[in-house]
Amino acid sequence: MSKARERLKTVREELGIHAKRSLGQNFLVSDHVIEKIVNAGAGFQPTTIIEVGPGCGALTWELKEVCERLQLIELDHELAEYWRGKNFDVIETDALKWSWDLAEFPGRKVFVSNLPYQISSSILVERSIDKVPLSGMVLMFQKEVAQRIKAKVGAEDYGFLSVLAQTFWDVELLLEAGPRDFDPAPRIASRVLTFNPRQVQVADRPKYLKFLKACFLHPRKIMISSLMEGLGRPREELTAALEKRGLDPKIRAGELRLQQFLDLYRELGMEQNS
Repeated sequence: MSKARERLKTVREELGIHAKRSLGQNFLVSDHVIEKIVNAGAGFQPTTIIEVGPGCGALTWELKEVCERLQLIELDHELAEYWRGKNFDVIETDALKWSWDLAEFPGRKVFVSNLPYQISSSILVERSIDKVPLSGMVLMFQKEVAQRIKAKVGAEDYGFLSVLAQTFWDVELLLEAGPRDFDPAPRIASRVLTFNPRQVQVADRPKYLKFLKACFLHPRKIMISSLMEGLGRPREELTAALEKRGLDPKIRAGELRLQQFLDLYRELGMEQNS
């Protein structure tokens, strides 16, 4: 039995708990996967590590050894109480509702987590527009979501999440994890991605997020129609902006490269209109 499986068995017996599907709980039990994730997190030289959904602690004890402060965010009350009893700093809340005011945390702040699948895309979006940026992230996603995050222009999976993530992060595949690496075994495969922050000249990240959402509002339609609806701009203004950037007014959002989105955003003067 792996070290992680033994630890899971101990915690389950102590608390008498089982994985809760409503919270997307699939407990990681592969020592190899755990070691690679922790080493990747340590590679960012973190002062503080934030772990969402520590669950039964597959990553937690090891993460504690590679940082000065480990902040846990746990929605499950029983597990939150368990980790408080082990003298860990726990915030009992939904990670999507927490303020993520990282200014209170000293030094280099790194986010490492085996994310519940149902919040993974949303939390990546939110962490991409933080006022105080993270120094890095190591996150596990459902395989299909990971493919969308890393997709390049022209690929079937290329879309809003690809553009947003790759605008603000250099994204690399760390490893693949199969169903047998978890207990209970999910029906889908997973991938762990690392995120290194990119230096991008976007002063108002929430405004850029609004712009990208508008671009991909109706991905199958020409982008100008989506922008008219999403931004409330007249067709003539949008046509002029596209043509000034050398873009066909009939282009679809999925045909633009990352830099072309940034160029169009600036051409529309959206930050100046904040």
